[in-house]
Amino acid sequence: QVQLVESGGGLVQPGGSLRLSCAASGRIFSINTMTWYRQALGKERELVATITSNDITNTADSVKGRFTISKDNAKNTVYLQMNSLKPEDTAVYYCNVHARTTWYSAYYTVWGQGTLVTVSS
Repeated sequence: QVQLVESGGGLVQPGGSLRLSCAASGRIFSINTMTWYRQALGKERELVATITSNDITNTADSVKGRFTISKDNAKNTVYLQMNSLKPEDTAVYYCNVHARTTWYSAYYTVWGQGTLVTVSS
């Protein structure tokens, strides 16, 4: 099936930048959408940004102008460039991919294991 490996999280000071990566591997025929979610402690998981197969993006208002989602189709990898980070961006960030393994199978959703981003001085 499809596996996701996330990387790039860590501790950063307010105003700093980080780039998250999420690489999909395994039996992949095609990918429909790739999305970043986040979940802060004690809060519900929320959508951060998504990118479709034809490069249409959607970004949450809370991060618009600071975060940018992009992808490398050859590597089946999605990125989240995070600039001007704020303490309220502290959360576990999860990658979500909508993929299918053959031309005749249905798309299904795969989640990454999450990567922790901590914004603190």
